Amino acid sequence: MSQDTKELKLAVLIDADNVPYSNVKGMMEEIAKFGTPTTKRIYADWTKPNANGWKSVLLEHAITPIQQYSYTVGKNSSDSAMIIDAMDLLYSDKVDGFCIVSSDSDFTRLAIRLRESGMKVIGIGEKKTPNSFIVACDRFIYIEVLDGAIKKKQPKRSSDTKKPIGKPVEKPVEKSLSKIDLHTIELIETTIEDICDDDGWAFLGDVGNLIVKRKPEFDPRNYGFAKLTPMLKSLTDILEIDERDSDKKGIKHVYVRLRFS
Repeated sequence: MSQDTKELKLAVLIDADNVPYSNVKGMMEEIAKFGTPTTKRIYADWTKPNANGWKSVLLEHAITPIQQYSYTVGKNSSDSAMIIDAMDLLYSDKVDGFCIVSSDSDFTRLAIRLRESGMKVIGIGEKKTPNSFIVACDRFIYIEVLDGAIKKKQPKRSSDTKKPIGKPVEKPVEKSLSKIDLHTIELIETTIEDICDDDGWAFLGDVGNLIVKRKPEFDPRNYGFAKLTPMLKSLTDILEIDERDSDKKGIKHVYVRLRFS
């Protein structure tokens, strides 16, 4: 990741209706990889009982809660408040990018508008997020792959009665690791072909950057790999990996090419 990216000032806008409070720690750690969150706001009707669990989480991460009453049953009024605040922040010239935390397709047009204004837009949401919102972002990250991701609360069960007893407990997510599908393999191959040199070699960093531009939700963690390098190393039947020494001691530059290229 470039130094410029690390210095981005980010506005983090969270739709509390679409995000479990148990996942906030992992989300904030992920966002810190892209820049400094200078504005952190979360939107919900905080008068509702299901908002009680947020209090300690918001204090721990210095996130400002924004009260938004539900004026109409069945409508998410937080969406409008987030969009209005996002446009205010856009014209304030105080941020370089936005992180929109939601699984709601209603933010698709907002993401497009922010990118049209030169903002970097990072989306974070559940795997149920509609593709329209995902592709509207520069980068999209699934909550399920973040460290500390938590499943919805499940009740304890008695070994005798098999009935729920006691208070609900939170269980860590069992990360369902997807196999590297044919579409993803074709994307990797096409990307390498597009940027390789005359000998077929492409710098791994450039490969990763171009893949994300073409598929914002691409993340090696979706396939059970912490980084792109081990993911591509697992594809030895179609790829060759070359680790070359760099000017800095202990640092290697990784190059990749298609076999039989």
